[in-house]
Parts: sequence; structure tokens; C-alpha cells
Amino acid sequence: MTETADQTDQTTQHAGQIAVEVARAHGVEHMFTLSGAHVFPLYDGAVKADPPMRIVDVRHEPSAVFAAEAVGKLTRKPGLAVLTAGPGVTNGVSPLTQAYFSGSPLVCVGGRAPAGRWGSGSLQELDHPPILSTVTKSARTAHTVEDVGPALDEAFTLAGSSHRGPAFVDVPMDELFNSTATPAPRPAERRTIEPDGDALRAIARLLAEAVHPVLVIGSDVWLDHAEDAALRFVEQTGVPVISNGMGRGVVPGGHPQLVTKARGRALGQADLVVVVGTPLDFRLGYGVFGGKEEAPVARTVHVADSPEQLAGHAELAGSAAGDLTTCFDVLLDALLSGPKPRWGDWLADLQATVAQATERDAALLSAEADPIHPARIYGELLPRLADDAVVVGDGGDFVSFAGKYVEPKRPGGWLDPGPFGCLGAGMGAAMAARLVRPSGQVVLLYGDGAAGMSLMDVDTLVRHDLPVVMVMGNNGAWGLEKGPMQMLYGYDVAADLAPQTRYDQVVQALGGAGEMVTDPREIGPALDRAFAANVPYLVNVVTDVDAAYPRQTFGV
Repeated sequence: MTETADQTDQTTQHAGQIAVEVARAHGVEHMFTLSGAHVFPLYDGAVKADPPMRIVDVRHEPSAVFAAEAVGKLTRKPGLAVLTAGPGVTNGVSPLTQAYFSGSPLVCVGGRAPAGRWGSGSLQELDHPPILSTVTKSARTAHTVEDVGPALDEAFTLAGSSHRGPAFVDVPMDELFNSTATPAPRPAERRTIEPDGDALRAIARLLAEAVHPVLVIGSDVWLDHAEDAALRFVEQTGVPVISNGMGRGVVPGGHPQLVTKARGRALGQADLVVVVGTPLDFRLGYGVFGGKEEAPVARTVHVADSPEQLAGHAELAGSAAGDLTTCFDVLLDALLSGPKPRWGDWLADLQATVAQATERDAALLSAEADPIHPARIYGELLPRLADDAVVVGDGGDFVSFAGKYVEPKRPGGWLDPGPFGCLGAGMGAAMAARLVRPSGQVVLLYGDGAAGMSLMDVDTLVRHDLPVVMVMGNNGAWGLEKGPMQMLYGYDVAADLAPQTRYDQVVQALGGAGEMVTDPREIGPALDRAFAANVPYLVNVVTDVDAAYPRQTFGV
């Protein structure tokens, strides 16, 4: 009998080795986990791979999933989290949900009680997929060792295809230890969706007719590899731009067409708003724009990377879905085939508003107030940030100031929890950023409330030699809740934390370094020490609890 090519390429491996090979074929370089016996074969597969896959073990499972999500966001290839059965998996539900809402490519492999004991009450026996099915692109069990390779290949392919998101596969413990002959996995191919050219040309006609257009660039522009096409479109058309999420940096901070600092005027006076690569959710007024200062209500256009992401609740003047590079290029060709749009006066108006906002901001960024105004921290941090820095936001009120003042110079330099709003996400994201960008600055912006959810994972940073600069706005409160509750009721409860807590000493006890700052003049020197330390370093700045961020929405 003559062997086929598939048969000759097959090798006998246990399921953990098969899983690692499939993950590597999809570009995975790191496995984030917290040790559990249900998933030991996956560790064995990582250790014995050639070359070995790096295992990063954390102190609480959410950090593992948040780290895998951040790898997905930064590399635009699915990250990998491995969670043990039962509580290991359920501890990952919130970060998986964050990845689902953010469109982050991620595969989570869960342990599972042995199939041979199923139904008899073995340790941590739980049917995970029904729990996760509503917050993942796919949640399934690979019931046999032969199922592991195909199930994971499909999970990685789904996670990395538009619209991106998390996929979950669990494997019974007895099957995970079993071996079988399998073919070598094939390199992954990216799936794309071809957009409707007629729909895009109709949007181009709307743009050509507009007098006060605004382009909003969201996370999927980055995640869909469309950053170059987006910047080309912006610069050749002259359209004013606002960015959010990982769309920040696609148009570099300081660019004359970036008018995020004039956001209120731009979106309130616009006659056409084209939103690309982000939902029409609470962050964008649910897709209702214009209508301010006697301006008419604007027409809204939504462009997404896949049809299911197009808004169903908003009244749309146009929409298109598919590969976002193609979308931008077709729009540009169509728009420039006619008379070039004349949006100079509108852009100049918004630029004047940006200049006024910048002048107002300068006073807060240099404020000498005692207690320290949170904005002063950013006044000291901004000139110290390199163009290739990765800035991670993990907090409420304090990180809201970052959204106002930090404008990345390059795409892929900003990480936040996205619309689901998980606190505690920052530490995992920071460790991922340090692994993916080993030579760049990594800055984790921490609220003191958020820090309480993940600060123990400084131990992970230390053990794995992952230096990160952590900058904390420590106002001794859940600031995002304290102010609104006072506004509603005239008092607040369950909103206060211990004042001036020495979180920096917690970092020191875990093997890092840090200091507390109470004088605004000492913020800059403390940051310099943190960047020079080359260890996990916390600058714990005590701030004024009454200096709240002036927000216009509470997300409802």
C-alpha cells in the first residue's frame, strides 16, 4: 500500500502538543495561564515545542485573559490564554466578555473534568460552553484527542477573522493526556469580506455634498490593518478626524486634521458624520450627531469590518461593511473622481477650537494645586512619552483625563478596556505590551480603585522580568461613582477608599520599586526615576478627590 502525503507527514503527539502546534501555526508566541492540573499537557506541549513557547503564569486568571487579549490587540493575531477547569474558566468570563465587546482576537483553552468521570462529580466539573456561548464567537468542547487540532484551528481562524473576537475550546482532562497521529498544521490564512462598491460610492456622494463632515476612526481600523489606508484617505481629502479606542494614533497626535480636542463642536455642528470601525454606542451618542447651536441634525454613515457590526438602532444615511482598507480606498477613488471637496473653512473653525482647548488645558497640565490636580500628572508625563510608547489605561476618573490629554503619535500605542469597561484589565495588558514591544516604553495608568483588582500581579512582572512604569492617580475614592452619586442624591456611599494608601510599598514588597508623591513639583523627577529603573515601578501620586473629570455621559 502506498502512503499518501498526509500520512507520511503525520506524527504521534498528545493533545497538549497538538494544541501548541496549532497555536504556533496561527502566530502565537506566548501562553498566559495560572497553573492547574487539568491543563498540564498544554504546559508540556509548550516546554517541549521547538523552540519552546514562553509560558507566562499569573496570580489571578483574569490577568491571563487580559494579557492574551492585549497581545491580540497589539499584534492583530489571536492571543492565547489557558485556564484550568471550573473556577479557572469562570474567572475568565469578564475578560472574555471585554474581548467580545472590543473585537479583540483571542483564543481561550479551558481544562475540563475527565470525560470518563463526567456526571459523577469529579473536581471542578462544569459544562463551560453554555456559560460562554453568548460572549464568544464560538464556545465548544473538543470531546476527543482527534478533535483537538481541528477545533483549535477553527477557533483561531474565527478569532482572527472579521469581526474579530474571542473563541473558547475546552478539552476533557483524560483526552488532553491522550495521543494520536496528526498532520502538521498549516499556516493560518486571513479571511476578508469584500465590501459593496455601490454602497461605498453612495457614501462618497454624501461626503461630496457635505459642508461640515467629520470622520470618526475606531479600533477596527487598526485591528483590520487599515491604518495606512485611513491616513491616506484623511490626508488626501482634508476631512476633520476624531479617533477613539485603538483608532487613536492612526492619525498621529498633533496632526492638523485631528480635532479630537474639538470633539463637542465637531460632532455637534457636523452635517455628516462617517463612523468607521467602531460601534455607535454610548461613546458616540448612539449615532445621533449635529443639532447644536441651531445646526441641523447630521446624517450618519456607518462603515464596519463585517455586516453584523453595522448599527441596527440608528437611522443611517449610508452604510457599508467589509475589508476596511478596501473601504477607504474605494471611498477615496470615488471622492477624488469629482471636484475636490472644499472643507478648509470648516477645518479651520475646528482647528481654532482645538487651539483654544489646548490653551485652556495648559493651565491644568501645569497646575500647582495642593492636593495635586490629576491633570498635572499628564502635564509631566506627556513630554516624557516616546513616540512608540504603549499607554495602558486602567481606571475611571483618572484615566478619563488620559483620554483627553494623551494623543498617541503612532497606531497601536493605546490600550483601554473598550465599551465593556472592565477595571483590573491594565496589568495583564501591560505585561503583554512589554512582551510584544520589548524595547519600547510601557506605561500603565492606574486608578487606585482599579489597582486593587490586579496589583498582586506585580509579582508576575517581577518573576518574568517585565519592567513597566505604573503611574497612579490616588484620590482615595471610586471617583467615577462618587461624583455622580452626590449629584443624584446629595451624598455618596460605598465610594471611599483609604486615603493615601501606600500602594508603592505593596509594589516594593513584591520585588518592584516605587514612591509616593504629594508635591506636584516632584512628579517629573519621580517619573524620570521610574523610566530609568528598568524594574516594575509605581509612581503613586496623591490627587485631589474633588478634581473630577468633567464628563458629559455616564454610559447609559
